[in-house]
Amino acid sequence: MSATRMMILGLVQWMQPVHGYDVRRELLSWSADKWANVQPGSIYHALRKLADEELLREVATEQVGSRPARTTYEITEKGAAEFTSLLRGNWWSIATPPDPFMAAFSFLPAMPRTEAAAALRNRATQLGAGNEQLRAAISADWARDKPPFVTWMWELSMERSEAEIRWCGRIAELIESGESYLPANSGAKGPPPTE
Repeated sequence: MSATRMMILGLVQWMQPVHGYDVRRELLSWSADKWANVQPGSIYHALRKLADEELLREVATEQVGSRPARTTYEITEKGAAEFTSLLRGNWWSIATPPDPFMAAFSFLPAMPRTEAAAALRNRATQLGAGNEQLRAAISADWARDKPPFVTWMWELSMERSEAEIRWCGRIAELIESGESYLPANSGAKGPPPTE
């Protein structure tokens, strides 16, 4: 939640006064749902919660025709301080998000070798497809209206994916070659490798 909290506070500060719809649209245009785990459905709830905590202030609520009411928000002094604290904390620390793949990979010996190698190659293919989507987004006309740092974030994501693609290929080859999963004299207990 701290990344979502920081991003919403930052966007309200940047765009204020701003409707929740515009905050949501901006976050989705950055693909923040993919790299920051900002869930589109949680944005309105987060805005209301931040207002309840007096980090945001509701400026106005308007309704046009039969559309749902739109609330306009501004950041409070307390919210600006919270944003700065979260921003600096995230800039100066390294956090590895939980990755279900890493949990599954820790049970590599429980997978048949052919399936494990195929899954790694499939993962590399999916990562490559994601990179192609990002390359297309970077070269799209609408991306020219975004700040350059949005493109830089996408480039970082692509670089990370490229490193993982190479790793997947290398480990798939080791698995296919029959490389042992556990050292012979380690005494480590684990499920016997499945062939």
